[in-house]
Formats: sequence, structure tokens, C-alpha cells
Amino acid sequence: MANGGPVEHGYPHLETVRAAITALYKRLSYETVRTFSTSVAPADVAFCDTDDLHLGTQRVARELVRHYRLPDARMIVGFREMTHAANVELAAGPEYFIELNDRFRTHRRDIGAALAHEVMHVYLHRLDLSFAGTRDNEILTDTAATYLGAGWLLLDAYREDAASSQKLGYLTPEEFGYVLAKRALVFQEDPSVWFTSPQAYTAYVKGMAQARRDEEQPPLTAAGWAGRRRYARDRRHARDHPGTGPGAGVPYAFTPGGRGPLRVSFPCPTCRQRIRVPVSGRVRVRCALCRTVWECDT
Repeated sequence: MANGGPVEHGYPHLETVRAAITALYKRLSYETVRTFSTSVAPADVAFCDTDDLHLGTQRVARELVRHYRLPDARMIVGFREMTHAANVELAAGPEYFIELNDRFRTHRRDIGAALAHEVMHVYLHRLDLSFAGTRDNEILTDTAATYLGAGWLLLDAYREDAASSQKLGYLTPEEFGYVLAKRALVFQEDPSVWFTSPQAYTAYVKGMAQARRDEEQPPLTAAGWAGRRRYARDRRHARDHPGTGPGAGVPYAFTPGGRGPLRVSFPCPTCRQRIRVPVSGRVRVRCALCRTVWECDT
């Protein structure tokens, strides 16, 4: 939790974020991901200053348990002085003990954001889905919470001005915006109408621009002129020099087809699973993992 300190910006964890999205689709399946098409509604996790602290916190926790479809899980939430925003004890269940930073006693509007992350820890624990190392596993948790409809709360908890700052989670604001944009493009949802933080809206706009760039890389037909020209040059080189790569900085790779045609592989803009198809001109490609259809010129 950045509390008055510097807030990291940009996309330093982008590859781990993308790997987390792929892992979600692989572990949950396309059908299960689609059941999270509706995000947590602001009214369901709203916290008024006149609400009882503990009753209100338990109410928000129950709503997040319901959203993540953990009907047999019970969250027992308390407060104490600590460095991090929150912590959860991952036991066998059905009861899980969550501790929130004492700061949330007076910053109640952000309790939903902290709980969105901690309850997702429980969800991933039950799925037996994790990444190696604390850092990558926390990035997975932030990404999963955001992609499955509760992470807009984490981005909305980001506030920064000349005198103070606050940010929850391990992703940068722009990375939260990127994952939210990925979700918005899949479910045709606009989370920006829920933001109370103007800085969160700015980060979402930047994240959407990055997400759009994923859909404008060759061999997708939406690629720009410069990208298509480089792709054509790399394709000729691959045909003339089998087994050599196209160089750094491009998402695609060519592989010899043996007796068949040259093949190209590239990441699906939606789920980042690599798609491999023959080099054969214009073609419609369907990702086997997330079932998104893309127009390509291979």
C-alpha cells in the first residue's frame, strides 16, 4: 500500500499480467470466465460513514464472496496496525480470517478494494492456482480480481496529488487500467462511470490505449502500415532463411512448415494464448482458448 509515498507508474509487470490472464482462461475455462460478465456494482459495496464499521465490513465481504461464487466461505474481518493494506490466512476453510490495516477505520470507502484483493486470494487458493514467488502471485491476484469484475475498486482507490498519495495492490495504476480495459473489450462494459478518483480515470484511459495496441499488431489486419510492412519483410526473410527469427520487438514468430507452408504464431489479443496458423494470406482465426475470432493477413 502506497500511503503518502511515491506511486510507481507504467507497465513494469506487463508480461506477468498477461501470463495471469492466460492462466485464468486455462484454469477456469471460457465458460466460467463468461459467468463473470457483470462487475461488482458500486451500490453493493458502498460504505457510508454512518454505517457500523464491523457490520458494514462483513456486509461488503459477503458481497464479494457472493460475486466470486464462494457460497460456503465465511470471511471474519478484523483491524490492526500493519504495514500492508490487508492480510488473509489461507486455511482449509470454510472460515477465513482477514486483517485490514487500521487506516481503513477512517478510510471506509476503500474497504471494498482491500477485500476484493484478499477474497480473491481465497478464490485462487481454492482453485489451486498460483504463480511462483510472492511478487508474481500478488500480481496474479490483482489481475484475477480485476478481470473477474471486482478490481475496478482497487484502481478507484488510487488517489494522488501534490501533497498526498494512496494506491492499493501490486499493479501500477496503468496496469490496473490495462486489465480493466481487457475486461471491458470482452464484456462490452464501461467501468469508468464508477470511478470517483480522477486519477483512476486517467490510468484507465492509458490502459485502454495499451490494450488497443494489442489488437493492432501484425498479422492482425488492424495493424498499421509500418507494422504490416515490417511483417512482410520478416516473412520474406523467414522464407529465404528457414529457422531464423524476425528479431526483437515483434510479437510474432515464424516456424518452418516442413512439407507444408510456413507457419506464424502470435499472441491472442484477448487471452494472450499463442495462436499458430499457416502463412496463407487473409484468414479468420479463432482462438481455441477464449474463442475470440480475429481477422488476419498472414
